[in-house]
Amino acid sequence: MPDDALSTSSHQDWMRRADALVPELPTRHRVAGADADGSGGAFPVVSPRDGRTLALVADAGEKEVDLAVAAARRAFDTGPWPRLSPADRGRILLRIAALIEEHRSTLALTVTLENGKPISESYAIELRALANTFRWYGQLADKLTDTSPHTEPDTLALVTREPSGVVGAVVPWNFPLTLAAWKLAPALAAGCTVVLKPSELTPLSALMLGRIADEAGLPPGALNVVAGDGPTAGRALGRHPDVDVLTFTGSTAVGRHFLRHAADSNLKRVWLELGGKSPNIVLPDAPDLAAAAATAAWGVFFNQGEMCTAPSRLLVHDAVAEEVTAAVVERAGTLRVGDPLDPATQMGALAGTARVDSVQEHVRRGAEAGARLRAGGTRLEVVPGGSYFSPTVFDQVTPQMPLAREEIFGPVLAVLTFGSLDEAVTLANDTAYGLAAGLWTSDLSTAHTVARRLRAGTVWVNCYEEGDVTVPFGGYKQSGNGRDKSLHALEKYTELKTTWIQL
Repeated sequence: MPDDALSTSSHQDWMRRADALVPELPTRHRVAGADADGSGGAFPVVSPRDGRTLALVADAGEKEVDLAVAAARRAFDTGPWPRLSPADRGRILLRIAALIEEHRSTLALTVTLENGKPISESYAIELRALANTFRWYGQLADKLTDTSPHTEPDTLALVTREPSGVVGAVVPWNFPLTLAAWKLAPALAAGCTVVLKPSELTPLSALMLGRIADEAGLPPGALNVVAGDGPTAGRALGRHPDVDVLTFTGSTAVGRHFLRHAADSNLKRVWLELGGKSPNIVLPDAPDLAAAAATAAWGVFFNQGEMCTAPSRLLVHDAVAEEVTAAVVERAGTLRVGDPLDPATQMGALAGTARVDSVQEHVRRGAEAGARLRAGGTRLEVVPGGSYFSPTVFDQVTPQMPLAREEIFGPVLAVLTFGSLDEAVTLANDTAYGLAAGLWTSDLSTAHTVARRLRAGTVWVNCYEEGDVTVPFGGYKQSGNGRDKSLHALEKYTELKTTWIQL
């Protein structure tokens, strides 16, 4: 399918392609450059679009994780990947990016089928980020330098960065390829080898990516992909003594488990990108209140609200609270919730019936606590058997309500009001999380001073969810540690070595 597939393909086209793709979906692990069966049977991958089983995928237990880690260990200790020149590693990463573009439609369709997000977003956003990330780190690979500090005339000091070893990467289902790329590309660029465990909800696109990487010329064992659940495969990876670094994106609760696994095994380094309850602050002097409201609605309903950075707390000054809230409510009412395979759909299916149940329970508790439901709050029947929920807005939310404190991970917005700038900052920081924040103001000094006061890894001013691979991403507090993207991501996958030479 050509690059303009999104604009030239209809709803019916994507449905036909989906029917043709399903029998061809990968179902086996990818270890040491070859397909591998599991010894623990298989598990179903169910599409949230319509509830049908897409595939039965080999289920990884401790044995499969051991084999994958052993392959990565061999590839690191004796294989060519860490010993290739950075330029050669970069060329292979660039070939991966090129093959991603070649298979863009198939990968996007797989993501939509297993995840439920609109095909327009899978194709134009998820796959763009995937290819761009591999391309950027491929271009970066041979441009890194070591240092030589000035020492005494009769000595020479060298400070070099070396690959850390075997990396275990555990990624979630909400952006199954984007978040995988944020781990894989810098780790591979640094010369590490990797075992990737995708979510059991969305393993199909990751298994495809593993095959693409091998096709691009990645040496056997440099990237291995095993499918399985967290309590078994994830735990085995986290506790494995031959895994040197564990990188994880997901819930704060599971992040705590990985820290314990590291403590109970080899004290591997653990890098965590966890949950969020991000504030989006609208001041009366916002340059465009209509744009602020539209962006607030887009941000919390994008990807069905299944985002750790979702601006799920809208903090609005008393003077403009009703104007902004009414505009958000209007947007929620006009948002097109539809079949994810329809290019016109703006919000697709949640990631399964369990997600819908969880969101419905949060809505029930919000109303019970005294918040006012302004929009949505109901399950939707869009495609029979699918998992859909209406865009939902609550106002009259107070800081101690669960709606203001708990990560819902669904299309639910909590509106809180404030009367002063200090109160807004206090409300914004009154959370266990610190992943992201938004601020709308026309005053440059206010933008700088408030951004410095917000305890968040990313602060967007007069926009939301903007950026690219050149800037770091990660959180404060219980939103995790370390950074994905940018040059800073390489710090997670390298070790600093000092060599002191007496001349």
